[in-house]
Amino acid sequence: MIPNVVGPAGILLPESMLHTQWFAILATFVAINTVMYAALAVSKILPKLHRPSWLRRSHERAETRSIYPDGPR
Repeated sequence: MIPNVVGPAGILLPESMLHTQWFAILATFVAINTVMYAALAVSKILPKLHRPSWLRRSHERAETRSIYPDGPR
């Protein structure tokens, strides 16, 4: 037979267990995981940033190969 535990509603663990080392490690892991999840969610909401057009792209040539000196690169 299961004993009937009487106590305040909402308490699942005794208070002494909340002050143990493993519970502090678990709480730290949950906190870091929550912050990382929130940062990823915010980054998905924000619009994508594009490089300015005045920055040279890696696939773009440094100088033109056209017969026209002021032509596109």
